[in-house]
Amino acid sequence: MEFQYFQPAKILAPYIRHYYLFESANNAAYEDTVFPSGDMEVIFNLGGGIWESLQESGFQNNPAIELWGQITRPLLIRSSGAHLMLGVRFFTHGTSFLLDDEIGIFNDQVFDLTDVLGRDIRDLHDRLLNASSATARIALLDDFFTGRLMRASGRHKRLNKVAHILTSITKDATENNISRVADNYGVSTRYLHKLVYQHTGLSPKSFDKIQRFKTSLKLIGENKLPLTSIAYDAGYFDQSHFIRDFKSFTGLTPSAYLNNLSAVNQMLIN
Repeated sequence: MEFQYFQPAKILAPYIRHYYLFESANNAAYEDTVFPSGDMEVIFNLGGGIWESLQESGFQNNPAIELWGQITRPLLIRSSGAHLMLGVRFFTHGTSFLLDDEIGIFNDQVFDLTDVLGRDIRDLHDRLLNASSATARIALLDDFFTGRLMRASGRHKRLNKVAHILTSITKDATENNISRVADNYGVSTRYLHKLVYQHTGLSPKSFDKIQRFKTSLKLIGENKLPLTSIAYDAGYFDQSHFIRDFKSFTGLTPSAYLNNLSAVNQMLIN
């Protein structure tokens, strides 16, 4: 199992965190739990393996072109076969230039992106399948997403505002930070909620909770501090608050998580 990471073209850097290539040469069955990250992803399946995700009606086969909505709770996945997957990981606000719908309708689900973008994305998938190298595939992604970004030029100013708001929330990891951020931008907390949710699928409060959770994941992964120190360093008010939030996002207590580190969630930490 191997991950390779690639940076997008400069024009896409405010919206796309990175591209990644995931390869698995053997046919061993694999199970994992995906945790909330605050980021959405598009994944192109280029190999013969099968991925499934747990939905309300049970495990469902993931499509060839996956659109991962915002994950707000633990999501079980499993796979079999040899895999070659090319992923696009967006910043929290990033998919809003790609999708016309309110982002929240995709939450906690894996959609077939062909149903959303149609022939254009299907043609891209075909070209990715036929490309002869990782470099050629990254160039195809850059070309496609740059074109989509240019078509959404009317949204750029609003998306940049959302990005700045999210940065402000992240920098102020204290109680009542959402109200302070709204005041700093001269808007009501209600308008701030509407603006952020429309473009990210998350409320400002949910985004803030996920950022604290990600900080705690990173600190736990480093295994250098006691859990009490991690709670405060991640911005939690007390240990019980930390454990409650952590369990809601992982299904595990922090101490149990240490014994269940996996490849997918190590990628999240990185």
